[in-house]
Amino acid sequence: MKKHHTGLLLCSAVLASPLALALDNGVYTITSKHSDKLLEVTSCLSDDGDNVGVWSDTGYDCQKWLITNQGDDQYAIINLNSGKALEVYEFSSDDGANVSQWEFNYQDGQLWTIEENDGYYSFINVNSGKALDLYDFDTSDGANVDQWEYTANDAQLWTLTKTASVESEPYDPSVTGGSEDHWELSGNLVTHDPTLTYEDGIWWEFQTSETGIAGKYSTDGLTWLAADNIFADGLDWWTDYVPENDGLNVWAPDIKFYNGTAWMYYTVSTFGSNTSAIGLTSTDSIVGGGWQDDGLVLNTTENDDDYNALDPDLVVAKDGAPWLVFGSWFSGIKLTRINPETMKPFGPLYDLAARSGGIEAPSIIYRQGYYYLFVSVGVCCQGTDSTYQIAYGRSEYITGPYVNKSGETMLDGNVEIFDSGNDRWVGPGGQDILNTDVIIRHAYDAEDDGTPKMLISILNWDSDGWPTY
Repeated sequence: MKKHHTGLLLCSAVLASPLALALDNGVYTITSKHSDKLLEVTSCLSDDGDNVGVWSDTGYDCQKWLITNQGDDQYAIINLNSGKALEVYEFSSDDGANVSQWEFNYQDGQLWTIEENDGYYSFINVNSGKALDLYDFDTSDGANVDQWEYTANDAQLWTLTKTASVESEPYDPSVTGGSEDHWELSGNLVTHDPTLTYEDGIWWEFQTSETGIAGKYSTDGLTWLAADNIFADGLDWWTDYVPENDGLNVWAPDIKFYNGTAWMYYTVSTFGSNTSAIGLTSTDSIVGGGWQDDGLVLNTTENDDDYNALDPDLVVAKDGAPWLVFGSWFSGIKLTRINPETMKPFGPLYDLAARSGGIEAPSIIYRQGYYYLFVSVGVCCQGTDSTYQIAYGRSEYITGPYVNKSGETMLDGNVEIFDSGNDRWVGPGGQDILNTDVIIRHAYDAEDDGTPKMLISILNWDSDGWPTY
């Protein structure tokens, strides 16, 4: 039986009408009012079912929690070390039921409402209606937490300290049933694997290059000029992870703004190998330059991995949390959470799509109840002999399963073809999507010896929620 010390009780019955709090999404530490110890996954373990307790402040990520509103002010609480969700074990509704971590599954046993009590907070499990509770008012390191009838006593009160912000739901300016609109581009158009963004009246494009990260800019999105290359002399650490790279060659950058910073993920690799590395650079102002080397994000090797650290794309989920999708050939397309403090990966790696004959260049957007995974299938980089096509699938959940219009999964190699090119523009691919309504890609110009060039179009949507030009 649980032993509550009566002198510490604030009340002896459940509060009649606690007020649910609309908390800002973010990364938080959660500290017990009674013990001043931090909620953590015990021993910083990362497996399903690992226990949750409290411990003195260590500064470790297993004492930090990504808290995001999943709708109706019901919150997921994800450990920043393991990527697993805070849940009541076996979805029990009993007093004293243990609290542990488990792979997030969007069910009520992993969702919590948050009640404010004079500057302190209580977490109420949606499934059981019971409160997150410091077991037996134990003040020692390693003390357990459980759930108990909500009384707002000190064992059920916690302080929240925010350590990083998380964005709101992604911006969706798209329209349904819009007119086909392919932009008439001019100027510096030679491009491979483009990414697109917009800042303070200027469009910016970045791309694969033999000397760092190449780029272009435009004041109207139509006429393009060359920008200075980023890291044109390379970075010393690139060849530490990819010895066969010449130290200069960078592929498939992806640029997104997150929390007011421009983050650009990019790849260092060589053809035909999965000895690859994804790097990161950032700046507060693209026009101001000042790109900072944020180092390695993740890497793969031929001896240790069956997937490829290639073609990264930063994704913002419905709840505003950042993720990274990546992958090329080998075992296909992968997804991982991104730590909003470091913009580096944490938690499990998810399989999203695989396909014989080539699949790569993933990008994911969220729109009106679905996540859309765009990929390039086929073979690139052969001029007008390239067989690249842009394809896609969609899912209700960011982790999948992604399916085509027939409900067949992308993990089984099934896709919906979006763009297979035409007589002039052969092998379209390497696509990137800005918000939900502009798509950029390269294709090989049959009227110019198969030179890869940039194409930009409005991304429209039909009445069933499928993308179209």
